[in-house]
Amino acid sequence: MSDGKRRLFIGGRWTEPDHGHYEVIDPATEEVVGLAPEASREQVYAAAAAAREAFATWSRTRPEERSRILDRAAGLMLRDLDGNAALARAESGATTATARGMQVAVGASRFRRYARGALEPVEEAVAPQINEAGPMGRAGVFGAIAVRQPVGVVTCITSYNNPWANPAGKVAPALAMGNTVVVKPAPQDPLSVYRMAEALEEAGVPPGVVNVVTGSGPGAGEAAVDSADVDMVSFTGSTAVGQRIAEVCGRSMKRQLMELGGKGAAVVLDDADLDSAVAGIGTTFSFYSGQICTAPTRVLVQRGVHDALLGKLAAYAGQLKVGDPAARGTVVGPVISAAHRDRVESYVELGRKEGARVVTGGERPAGPERGFYVAPTLLADCTNDMRVVREEIFGPVVVVVPFDDEEEGIALANDSDYGLIDYVWSSDVARAFRVARRLRAGGVGVNTIGRNMEAPFGGFKRSGVGRDVGSYALHAYSELQSIVWPG
Repeated sequence: MSDGKRRLFIGGRWTEPDHGHYEVIDPATEEVVGLAPEASREQVYAAAAAAREAFATWSRTRPEERSRILDRAAGLMLRDLDGNAALARAESGATTATARGMQVAVGASRFRRYARGALEPVEEAVAPQINEAGPMGRAGVFGAIAVRQPVGVVTCITSYNNPWANPAGKVAPALAMGNTVVVKPAPQDPLSVYRMAEALEEAGVPPGVVNVVTGSGPGAGEAAVDSADVDMVSFTGSTAVGQRIAEVCGRSMKRQLMELGGKGAAVVLDDADLDSAVAGIGTTFSFYSGQICTAPTRVLVQRGVHDALLGKLAAYAGQLKVGDPAARGTVVGPVISAAHRDRVESYVELGRKEGARVVTGGERPAGPERGFYVAPTLLADCTNDMRVVREEIFGPVVVVVPFDDEEEGIALANDSDYGLIDYVWSSDVARAFRVARRLRAGGVGVNTIGRNMEAPFGGFKRSGVGRDVGSYALHAYSELQSIVWPG
């Protein structure tokens, strides 16, 4: 499918880009999906200025009105579900089921969630304090409230693996809290975000409250970060890029929300339900073709069940259908680009050189003549000092490291630069929770890869700064103000 030639969305107007357009490529067919606009630095600054101007009014808009707009936008996204999902599948390479259920539907559900979130109380009572007379004034009982206020203009820079849910998880809570936004999608799959902007425009969002700018290189994103009109940057992507953004933000004290890389440890203890563990770990091979920061890519397995788990994982990977994501029955689609396919393949070759054993995969899959496909790959005989174990590969590659006892398993899990989500499998729930509490990660799944979408989400260490999801996202896109008065 083709989504035509897009224009930038700045200050409520669809604007021709200064630097023309670039091609967005379907990673399954290598065909052009559509043309995305190349914004100039001046146009990005204009978008931020429009957001700054709109903030004065939007931040004072009644929460009920913000809620109605977000709810209407969600309905419009679902009204056009078929077309939106087809576009998401074409530009991201996700399977049809994933594009419908995990991309567009989750994106819409996040707008619905924050339509409710706009109505959550923003004031919290603080216990009264009795003050004696002194230099600060007369004796008295002082009351106080803590009030959450919008931050201001928020730049939302999103990752390429989910062009609906990831932007929605930033834009919806930011708007619910009264902020205005400049959205800079990933260059690989930006077209869906323009569909989202169309839904918001039709839903009645005022001009300048939502702005969308794109570019194939780093220039547009850099301008969206360093603009003097921007108060906060919310970024999902690699740790390396996040560090550069944080340095710029630090110079002008911009607020940050960073969801960065991951190398999730799956700690499989010797009393685990191995079929459950394999079903969870195996999603790394299939879900977004491993292009997800929360994937359990680093399997730490107690030696007594090592061989059994390895055999089950190999069998699981071997039966997955790799191919056209639009075809019925496809489980593993392509990775996002030829460059990324080459990167993933280079890591597999590096693993071989480091001494890892390729149990399954490791070669380009037979079948698809076009497209950027990587076979689900399982690497065994790994040690924790190997680069394939320590670095985020972001593809359908699982590495397996054995350990002897619980203490060693915990030590291996924590011996990582990352700490986004780890996992523990054990039939002894008390044991699993004991291990989970000692893992240095922002989240831990116990016998599951499932998520509670009201629980805080974010990382320890180099996996990020801050927390969002549920009401925690409303907190992330707000500042606390104290108001004190004499009783």
